Amino acid sequence: MSLLTLAAAVPAALPAADNPTADFSDTPWWLALLKAVVVFVYLLVSTLLVIWFERRVIGRMQQRPGPNRNGPFGLLQTLADGAKSMLKEDITPAKADKFIYTLAPLITATMAFVAFSIIPLGGTVTIFGHTTPLQVTDVPVAVLLVLAVASVGVYGVVLAGWSSGSTYPLLGGLRSTAQVISYEIAMGLSLVAIFLYSGSMSTSQIVSSQSSLWYILPAFFSFAVYVITMVGETNRLPFDLAEGEGELTGGFHTEYSSMRFAMFFLGEYVNMFTVSALATTMFLGGPAAPPIVSLINDNMFDGGWWGLIWFTLKMWSFIFVFVWLRGSLPRVRYDQFMRFGWKFLIPITLAWVVAVAFIRGAQLGFLGSTTITVAGRDLSLATLTIVGVVAVIALAAAWIWDDRRAARLAAAEEPPPEEVDPFAGGYPVPPLPGQRLVEPGPMIGSGTGDDREPVLSGSGSGGSRPTTRSTGGGTTVVKEDDHG
Repeated sequence: MSLLTLAAAVPAALPAADNPTADFSDTPWWLALLKAVVVFVYLLVSTLLVIWFERRVIGRMQQRPGPNRNGPFGLLQTLADGAKSMLKEDITPAKADKFIYTLAPLITATMAFVAFSIIPLGGTVTIFGHTTPLQVTDVPVAVLLVLAVASVGVYGVVLAGWSSGSTYPLLGGLRSTAQVISYEIAMGLSLVAIFLYSGSMSTSQIVSSQSSLWYILPAFFSFAVYVITMVGETNRLPFDLAEGEGELTGGFHTEYSSMRFAMFFLGEYVNMFTVSALATTMFLGGPAAPPIVSLINDNMFDGGWWGLIWFTLKMWSFIFVFVWLRGSLPRVRYDQFMRFGWKFLIPITLAWVVAVAFIRGAQLGFLGSTTITVAGRDLSLATLTIVGVVAVIALAAAWIWDDRRAARLAAAEEPPPEEVDPFAGGYPVPPLPGQRLVEPGPMIGSGTGDDREPVLSGSGSGGSRPTTRSTGGGTTVVKEDDHG
């Protein structure tokens, strides 16, 4: 709640926007319903395409064709997989809570669709004589709505693990929930910088405020953090720790089959489109045409229905990044993933938000009005000073981090000692590969005070071999060792 309160208070400290939300005054209820159905179909078709796209791209990366049998270029393979899911036997565990067991996948899939309702897909168009934006709805705190809906979607994960009545799904649900919640914090903090730059949380207002400059440039660090957190948020490789086959088999949906499992599958892919659409809206100008294209023919290819094309291309560029990461990187360890989120991403994003707040204050004249001209543009001296300080601190932090990392790697690569004492600590210690045993010490009764007893074990792969103990004057058989 503290993060949401901080984010909600940000626009109050900045100049009020002229148009806080999109204009839906000429949008009747039936047209809003029609747009909602179109968005639903748009996401379903996109999901069918992205599964085929992912399998084809990864197939090319691994030098194999991928799906190429059903339909032209294998485009109907996803439909075949969907039909297979519908025809599979739907098995419910005997000890499962049947109501919650069914409710969990519905929550996951539904919340993914709801979050897409505030994304502006294009400009203002005319449909059946009514002028309306290509957006289902918009509110002054639209981005917070997306974060809230994503948080509700976590309930589907934890309830699926709990309601299955099995140990592995329960552990997988708890681990996935901790992962998603942890990375939602860094994701929310990365978006605070956009609120500071735009002075609004409305998605339509954020898009309009990027008419001259996309926020991927001034908020480059927020963009990098958001891209990392959106991969962790959607449980995709290299962060698909909910499905660690060697640890938790299938994770929270281990006990699910048929269409209930397909609902989780659908929710995962729709979430990919949701976070990609939000990244497009917050950092790449939403449906706005690229700067080079917008200069052609007096914005002829910008706005209106053209915005839907540009928005789709930008969103699919993020989808390609998802697929690229899956085909390139191995799965990380869970403790490394959580340490990276809590000990690195969250603290450094907090520092970035404070720096952006000072920069915006300098730009708005709160920290001084002295300006200098650089490349024909007037820049605040305070802004340049803060940017310089932040850059120096970032370089120093990166240098210290790299130095400590190099020290850790050097310590980890130290070769083991050539000699090993087989009786260190009073127990026989076998040598590691590349090591050799030291010469035996004095025997018992030698008068030197050393009471160690060297134990000589037989070697071999089979048969019964005697384990012997040296007593100084001879060798005494202690027991038979059947393990070699």
